[in-house]
Amino acid sequence: MQDYYIFVGTYTQPIRFGTGQILDGKGSGIYRLRFNADSGELTDDGLVAEAPNPSYLAINPSGEYLYAVNELKEYKGMACGSVSSYRIVPETMDIVYLNTQPTGGTDPCHVEVNNGNTHVFVSNFMSGSICVFPINRDGSLGEASCFIQHEGSSINKLRQSSPHAHSLIFDSDNKRAFVPDLGIDKLMIYKTDFENGKLVPGEIPCHKVRPGSGPRHCEFYGNYCYLINEISCSISVLRYEPEIGAFDEIQEITTIYGSFEGENISADIHITPDGRFLYGSNRGQNSIVAYSIDKQTGRLSFVDSIYCGGETPRNFAVDPTGRFVLVCNQDTDNIAVFAIDSATGRLSFLSDHKVPTPVCVKFYCR
Repeated sequence: MQDYYIFVGTYTQPIRFGTGQILDGKGSGIYRLRFNADSGELTDDGLVAEAPNPSYLAINPSGEYLYAVNELKEYKGMACGSVSSYRIVPETMDIVYLNTQPTGGTDPCHVEVNNGNTHVFVSNFMSGSICVFPINRDGSLGEASCFIQHEGSSINKLRQSSPHAHSLIFDSDNKRAFVPDLGIDKLMIYKTDFENGKLVPGEIPCHKVRPGSGPRHCEFYGNYCYLINEISCSISVLRYEPEIGAFDEIQEITTIYGSFEGENISADIHITPDGRFLYGSNRGQNSIVAYSIDKQTGRLSFVDSIYCGGETPRNFAVDPTGRFVLVCNQDTDNIAVFAIDSATGRLSFLSDHKVPTPVCVKFYCR
């Protein structure tokens, strides 16, 4: 099996989260590591770009460019964060800075690229908005072509007094985009207009989750969407109707198992390439929870819950072979590597690698 390069986004300066916690980032920017897909071993390749709070990364589908949000509350005197573009040099796997654009909202926390490599989509968490940027021919970003401000609130007065857009994902044909908004307990639904660089409300504009859930990230497999809820520590299983862009909830399942009774907030969610297993991360319990997926019904069955190998597992990734899980443990400055049991989906800890305040890990596949 081949080796893979991975890029890691970090926090580099103090940041106040929606929970009120203040974290002092220890990173210096974007790091590169090598991953051996036979052994699961990580090798340090060092810092490849200095940048302020590059907390979430996206690599375009053709593997030529990398985009990073700069999770900030101020950029060049404006009350907003920013998003930066880089060219990936295939011969050396270095990244070359191209440009930066303001995102129009504070604390951008997620970035995504459409399949056509034409636009970048940024979610601004603290201000609860979405911003769309055209990709220029050289991979740099043009000025924003669309800005959408969410409105509303929900029942948790501490966490849900205003909208908090947390991520954006497309359906398989990129005709619609979906934005979990933690602050208003909605999965917002948009139709895509790539010709004009716009998102427009769907025929059905949103799917409402149980009040107080706090939807954060979601993953599709087939016609099922799996939505992890940060506040309620649960996963909502939604049957997707692509003809009308609507969802029907068929299951809600907890992410917390065992004797843990402390405070917890769920974070990330990913599915193995073969669609057999799903994993979620828990900050507080410091665990990765595993489920099997019934491919006939889409429903989840609990498999196991395991210590994440550190503290505050934020983003994680399943490697392209579907044999390993890599977990960014934000507060213990390490990335933990787990092997996946192909028969059961259970995880077993292999090793960890030191990276300062890791937040996001992305595999380079080309």
